[in-house]
Amino acid sequence: MTLRELVWMAEAKSRDEWNRTACTMALLANLNRDPKKHAPYKPSDFHPLENRRKQVAGTADIGILKTIFVDRRK
Repeated sequence: MTLRELVWMAEAKSRDEWNRTACTMALLANLNRDPKKHAPYKPSDFHPLENRRKQVAGTADIGILKTIFVDRRK
């Protein structure tokens, strides 16, 4: 196997383990939550790899980039 294939396998194993762990954590949180105060939890709320993927794929406010690169030159 190549190094790339081994890395893919390791990442898939980690993702699979986190999928199970996140489901268990969501189940426990939903069992102990007050339905009047909080909406049901989803496994993605506890999944660190899914949260990271959302942050990377999310769009940022262009105003932040403008302040950093354009307004700073003045």
